[in-house]
Amino acid sequence: MAEHPRALWVLAFVAFIESSFFPIPPDLLLIPMVLAAPRRAFLIAGVATVASVAGGIFGYAIGAFAFDTLGQPILSALGKDAYFAEFAERYNEYGIWVVLAAGVTPFPYKVVTILSGATNLSFGVFVISSLVARALRFFVVAALLWYAGPTMRDFIEKRLGLMFTLFIIVLFGGLYLVRYL
Repeated sequence: MAEHPRALWVLAFVAFIESSFFPIPPDLLLIPMVLAAPRRAFLIAGVATVASVAGGIFGYAIGAFAFDTLGQPILSALGKDAYFAEFAERYNEYGIWVVLAAGVTPFPYKVVTILSGATNLSFGVFVISSLVARALRFFVVAALLWYAGPTMRDFIEKRLGLMFTLFIIVLFGGLYLVRYL
């Protein structure tokens, strides 16, 4: 599919649905597409970014509108609705960091999009942090593939998620040290 004339549309579709409910990441299309057409690397990353953020907005809407009809009654029946209010407050306090971390790491971004809507995280904060995180993720991959070509493919497929995860751990560790020391 990477060399197909409609490959960008397929990538956009996969990036959109992955951000709200689909389990397969768009990187599986993005990587071979960039390798097949390196001169279009940044266009491909741009399409993945825009579609992913649009899908994230759909996921946010799922959390914002479906949570009240589905999730809230379940929490009330279990006697856990008070706990969710406390969770939502904490989530929103660190929401920008949660969205940024989930947007660049292998953590399922769709979980964060739905939680952001369910907890009423500021929509502007959600969209901006999603845009930054998803652009960082897709443009870094595209730039590495554009620059180093197929030799980077193995590294990206096997270790890029780990590197982003380590970066986020170091970032949060540094923020923790600055705040509490």
